[in-house]
Amino acid sequence: MTLSEKNTYFLREQCLYCKAEKMLCGKSSCPIIVKASRIVKYQTKMNFKEIYGDTPPGVFVGSEGYPKVFVGPLVTPYHGNTEILDAPERWIGKNIDEIINYRYSLIRGKIRSNISEPQNSSRILDSLQELAMASKPVESEATFSKKPDNKLSLSSETQPFGPSASLKTFKISSLKVDKRIEKAYYDRDLRATEAIQDLYLQGISVTRIQKAFSMGMFGLGNKRKIVPTKWTITAIDNDISLKSLEKVKQFELIDEYRVYIFHNLDNIFVTILLPENWKFEWIEAWFPRTTWNENGSSPAIMGDYEPYWGRKTYANIGGCYYSARLAITERLIRERKQASALVLREIHPGYILPVGVWNVRESLRTALRSNPNKFDTLDSAMKYACKNLTIPFQKWLERSTLLRQSFYQRKISEYL
Repeated sequence: MTLSEKNTYFLREQCLYCKAEKMLCGKSSCPIIVKASRIVKYQTKMNFKEIYGDTPPGVFVGSEGYPKVFVGPLVTPYHGNTEILDAPERWIGKNIDEIINYRYSLIRGKIRSNISEPQNSSRILDSLQELAMASKPVESEATFSKKPDNKLSLSSETQPFGPSASLKTFKISSLKVDKRIEKAYYDRDLRATEAIQDLYLQGISVTRIQKAFSMGMFGLGNKRKIVPTKWTITAIDNDISLKSLEKVKQFELIDEYRVYIFHNLDNIFVTILLPENWKFEWIEAWFPRTTWNENGSSPAIMGDYEPYWGRKTYANIGGCYYSARLAITERLIRERKQASALVLREIHPGYILPVGVWNVRESLRTALRSNPNKFDTLDSAMKYACKNLTIPFQKWLERSTLLRQSFYQRKISEYL
């Protein structure tokens, strides 16, 4: 490999690990994200300082300037049932243009707040916490210090965000609260992890739990804190899936190899469940002319793995790892079965910009609700899986810890 090829490979790997979250290149803003945001151009209708409409309901907490961060509502000039604008669980089957239109219909109001603000509440924060408890869209009125900017904000973790502006005032009309979230909010003796699990088991959507958690509405006494939205998303996916795994590891193994296939937004998701004790691996391949591999000549592949006892470090691949693990554990809990899981994802050029890790969670949830193709051997399962993928088996094998273990590692049962 020449020096130029080594540098190109390093830059590709760097972008895959960073995804604009760590700024490993040392720049103040990610040039790839800036370029991607320019792909979509708008003639905004949000050219005014006052907004009257029905918020989905939506709230957002930024991370810039932590521990003093921007918080605020997501408001829209539209009336009626606007829930879909901030409900990723309902976006499967929508194309990227539709998703961007949803997000660009929302204006993000911003005020600075310390993360410990729940202990020293303001009127606007009170309104935002009420909003996070709402069970349906709420009439709202927002005024801004200036006209909202005409920008599209992108992240590998969160769904895109449209225009934003500093918030002067924010009012909401009477709303109907979800009693389940309200109960957790008023219980100051309930730990945040317990509140998350209780609400999830009661059927509250992951997105709604994320909103309430980010607004500092769960936890013991005066320990509650506001949490940036992008951190909240991974925290909730991780917490729920870890609790589910405690149950999964008590179940009997599945008795065949299963392959689930799903296509969404020019992504191919292939999930293989193996009749082995819990292990999990997520591998993704970004093709040339996609966000994190703009100028590459071949797919850039990376992934993360955990053995039966789990992992102690944050996955390098980012939040999609935890979103995928949540979807897998949900399937196993429904069946009361245990398995190892390998998820392979190919991202093709039609995926013109990142839309957030919800795409992984909801795509795998949809895939795992379908009937799988079943096989007696891993070899036959992988041959079928690779017929639905572009990258050949050998490339996946080189990258996959789980596959190498399953194909080559001798098992103690062989000697009994």
